[in-house]
Amino acid sequence: MADTQDLVQETLFQTFKRIERFEPRGEGALLAYLRQAILNRVREELRRAKRRPPMSELDSEAEDSARSPLEEAIGQEALERYERALAMLRREDRELVVARIELGYTNQEIAELLDKPTPNAARMAVERAIIRLAKEMGKTQA
Repeated sequence: MADTQDLVQETLFQTFKRIERFEPRGEGALLAYLRQAILNRVREELRRAKRRPPMSELDSEAEDSARSPLEEAIGQEALERYERALAMLRREDRELVVARIELGYTNQEIAELLDKPTPNAARMAVERAIIRLAKEMGKTQA
């Protein structure tokens, strides 16, 4: 859940952005208005937290004996061909293929990660690398 100080600060910031709408109706009206705004924000955060599953830390030491989605999708034999063909590619092509296919990075993320000038340049580089991979996989099939 959000930090209490962050909630209060955000609520005050949002409230003061719209302060011209506030109509004072006596002494302490602003304090009551701010108190109600913060209570509303806390309630909203509690409702949001109920809709999300609780966060838990992942154990980086835990091993997964189940087949990966990639193994399930293309099978062990094809996976071996894929890995052999991947090893035959240039380093940059391997990085592009792994980033896109195995890690599911977006073109924007790949552009940033591999110093491509634009997401479109990353997309084109990934497409070329996948074509090279497919050619290598065709060679290893025979």
